[in-house]
Amino acid sequence: MDKFLYVAMSGAKQGMNALAVRANNLANANTDGFKSDMTQARSMQAFGEGLPTRVFSMIESPGSNFSPGPIKETGNDLDIAIKGDGWIAVQAADGSEAYTRAGHLKFDSTGLLVNSRNTPIMGDAGPIVLPLPIDKVHISQDGIISIRPQGATAEVIEEVARIKFVNPGNDQMMRGEDGLFRLMSGLPAPKDPMVQVESGAVEGSNVNPVHEMVAMIDIQRQYEMQVKMMKNAEEADRSSSSLLRIG
Repeated sequence: MDKFLYVAMSGAKQGMNALAVRANNLANANTDGFKSDMTQARSMQAFGEGLPTRVFSMIESPGSNFSPGPIKETGNDLDIAIKGDGWIAVQAADGSEAYTRAGHLKFDSTGLLVNSRNTPIMGDAGPIVLPLPIDKVHISQDGIISIRPQGATAEVIEEVARIKFVNPGNDQMMRGEDGLFRLMSGLPAPKDPMVQVESGAVEGSNVNPVHEMVAMIDIQRQYEMQVKMMKNAEEADRSSSSLLRIG
């Protein structure tokens, strides 16, 4: 009886974990550049004294869905959307290099170029700092940033930096706890001059809200089924105890 109960209990617990993944996807349906997480279930054998006969359920995330999100025109000169495969290099909070597809860019009071999460954008020589004050900024398809200094004539255009783009292959990428992606090897990816962007646009989230809602409903039904199984196990155990007392 305890084997029956163990399978139902572990299934209910893992169902809650799957629900959390789906809820996170749904919460980021409007987050620029967000890549939804996938889930899968499998059975695992328990190891330990007295446990080899036990099998439990486990929900895991085998990776992220790297399909591109919709391109949204913004008209903002600093916004960029990657065409096809590729990533924008950023500096994570711990100083390491990480990668994102979120291309809503801006610069702070010091000229540091950051995205919507205030994460610094990396160039060939580290975080990009624009020389202030500036009248106009333009980002080319290959990531070259050109500016017109404040007060300069219209024909004065200066190239000040180039955004680092990488394309190591999506199968080499994994999401960190901060939501940014990194190489599985832990090493920085080499820049790829073939990656191109569209200026004045951003890539939206690739989350399908309807799909996530349907998945959440399905998981909740599975959870209810597991709870019913636990109740059935309790009732069967109570009946067995009553028979033993009668005998």
